[in-house]
Amino acid sequence: MQSHKLSIRRRVYIGCMRALMWAAGGLTCALVLFLIVYILAKGLPNLSWQLLSTQPSYLEDTVGILPDILNTVYVVLCTLVIVLPVGVGAAVYLTEYASNKKLVAVIEYAAEILSGIPSIIYGFVGMMIFCVFFQMRTSLLAGSLTLVIMNLPTIMRTTQESLKTVPQSYREGAFGLGAGKWRVIRTVVLPGCVDGVITGCILSVGRIVGETAALLYTAGFAHVIHGFFDGLGTSGATLTVALYVYAKEFGEFEVAFAIASILLLLTLVINLTATLVGHYFKRRREQ
Repeated sequence: MQSHKLSIRRRVYIGCMRALMWAAGGLTCALVLFLIVYILAKGLPNLSWQLLSTQPSYLEDTVGILPDILNTVYVVLCTLVIVLPVGVGAAVYLTEYASNKKLVAVIEYAAEILSGIPSIIYGFVGMMIFCVFFQMRTSLLAGSLTLVIMNLPTIMRTTQESLKTVPQSYREGAFGLGAGKWRVIRTVVLPGCVDGVITGCILSVGRIVGETAALLYTAGFAHVIHGFFDGLGTSGATLTVALYVYAKEFGEFEVAFAIASILLLLTLVINLTATLVGHYFKRRREQ
C-alpha cells in the first residue's frame, strides 16, 4: 500500500515537472517568435533600395545606411583577420604543446573571466589604450582591436573544447607511424575537430556584428563612405551603433527598426550557417 502511494506521488511529481518544462519551453519559443515577428513587421516595410545604397545627406534631408553596412563589414573582416590566428594558435598551444598544467589552468580561468566582463568595460579600456595611449583616435581600427580582445577568449575556449574531442588514440596512432608533432596536429587533430572550430568562428561573427557598447567608445558615429584601408583609420558607425544613434539621438524609429530587421536577419543567417557548416563537416568526418 505504501509503495503504491509512493508510485502515485512519483507519477504526479514527474507529470508536474514535465508540465513546467513544457510551459517554460513554450514561453521561451513564444517570446522569440514574438520578437522576430514584431521586429520584421516594423522594419521590413521601411527597407528600400535608397536606404541601403546611399549615405545620409543633411542638406537633402535623406537617410542612408550604406556607410554603416560597409563599416560593419570592415570591422568584421579586420577583427577576424587578427583574432582567428591568435585564438586558434593559442588554443592549439595550450592543448597540444603546453606542459605546465597549472599555467594552462590559470589561462583558462582568466579566459572564462574575460568572457563574462560587460562589453562596455571593454569599450572604456579600449578607448583608453588604443584611442588615447596609442593615439589611434576614434577609429574602426581601434574598435576592431577592442573586439579582438573581447572575442579572443571565446575563440580560444571554443577551439580548445573542439581539440579535446579528438580521441587520444588518433594522436598515438599517428605518432606510432613516425609523424612529428606539428604534422599530427595539422593532418589528424585539426581535421578531426574542424567542425567545432569553424562553428565557433562563425558564431563569433554574430557577436562582432551585434556589438554596440564597445564600439560607442572606440569606433565613433560617422556616417561617411570610405575605402577599406582609409576607413580603418577614420571614425565610423556600424549598424548597431547607427541603430542607437537613429533611435536615441534622432528619433528616427522607422530607420531604427529597418536596421534592427537587417541585424535580425543577419543573426538568423549566421546561426543557420554555423549549424549547417557544423553538420556538413561532422558528416564528412564520419565518412
